[in-house]
Amino acid sequence: MNIKNHAACVLFTSLLASQAIAQTNLSAETAGPTTVPGISVVTLGEVASQAGIADVQVKTNQTLTNSLQSVAEGSIDIATTPALLPFLMSRGAGPYAALGAEQGAELASRVAALYTYRYSVYSLSAFDSKRFPGWEGIAGATIYNGPPRGAALTKARGTIKLVTGLDDGEDYTGLQVNWGQRVKTITDGSADAHVLPMGFPDGPLGQASASGAMTVWSVPKDIFESEAGKKFGAAPGNVGLVVPIEDGLIGENITILSEDGFFRAYGDVGGEVVNVAMDEELAYQLTKVFLDNLDTYKNKSPNMRNTWLGEIEPEFTGMCGPYPVKYHPGAVRAWEEAGFSVPDCAKP
Repeated sequence: MNIKNHAACVLFTSLLASQAIAQTNLSAETAGPTTVPGISVVTLGEVASQAGIADVQVKTNQTLTNSLQSVAEGSIDIATTPALLPFLMSRGAGPYAALGAEQGAELASRVAALYTYRYSVYSLSAFDSKRFPGWEGIAGATIYNGPPRGAALTKARGTIKLVTGLDDGEDYTGLQVNWGQRVKTITDGSADAHVLPMGFPDGPLGQASASGAMTVWSVPKDIFESEAGKKFGAAPGNVGLVVPIEDGLIGENITILSEDGFFRAYGDVGGEVVNVAMDEELAYQLTKVFLDNLDTYKNKSPNMRNTWLGEIEPEFTGMCGPYPVKYHPGAVRAWEEAGFSVPDCAKP
């Protein structure tokens, strides 16, 4: 075969591979469309389609506990997954207790990551009209703390327990409503206050604050800096954040209360996961198109600009340690081709 014919053969083969990928239809599930994970997955669908990689059908407002299991079982292709969930699944714990440890570990082993980011932070909020006194007011109150099951509910309950020592159902009444009804539930007055994930700024809370001024309470400094607080911040999928309070940090018409001008809260990290059986080239292309379009992701919304997109070190990603998920081999190739050093502990 001469050089010209060989080059033509390579080009034809590449075109066939590109066309095969472009014909791929993928399914994805994520959180609310104005949240960080919601924006991320919708953006992945957009850039993947524009690049001719795949058509991604995205369902928003999903319970991510179920989405992770669906990816592990192969019934959907991509899911937004807080890092806490695979950890719980691998142990058959929390929302995966019905699976048992053996089945949970087996399912968790089928999950691989493409990329990660910080989802949100959890803290207490209430309308000023409620005259809610803050963390000390949770006892006996009704607190909207997430969907009926999942990582967000676990994180909200854990944050309340850390700060106040109170338990949902015993010391206060937890109100659980699916994400699609989030803004309505905040504004309809059915809860006295809310402990929910929020961003900088936060879309749902910003929408709710159009109905009236709101206050967000920082986690008390002494609790945040205590041994229990440090341990909570180092739990799988958790991260402790301390940021200066600025006007509009969480949203307009929202006041942040703290002892010293710093907002302290616990956030969660996670990202997009797929089944380990996904074709390596497809996983590579999906990760590459993410890395090639980081500015597109960050410019989608103000709350996307401080979410650690494009970070690879474990302190930002939640990978390694007790987290059972590794990067997909195709994702590793994309990260390394882009000049990143993927930690060995995060490689399959």
